[in-house]
Amino acid sequence: MYGKFIEEYLFSRENISMIVLILDIRHNPTENDKMMYEYIKNTNKPYLIIANKADKIAVTKVESELIKIREVLNLSDKEILIPFSAERKIYTENVWNKLEVLD
Repeated sequence: MYGKFIEEYLFSRENISMIVLILDIRHNPTENDKMMYEYIKNTNKPYLIIANKADKIAVTKVESELIKIREVLNLSDKEILIPFSAERKIYTENVWNKLEVLD
């Protein structure tokens, strides 16, 4: 039900300049995350993927969790995946830099 609505929205809205997919870095992407990623990718609109809650894992594990997400979603090296923490405001500059570049 929601899938049809989301797909229609993403494909029919001309004023969408960028799409941001927010995932939880602590967990592998769910089937819904995978489906949303496919919708987003197929729109041919600029997008980036943010792995939120990076403050909830050890700094030394952030990169390995990003690699897992890349593998599960089968992301290319060109697709942007950035860690982020809304709560502790870490990695925020990286996200803003990418948003400015894609804008």
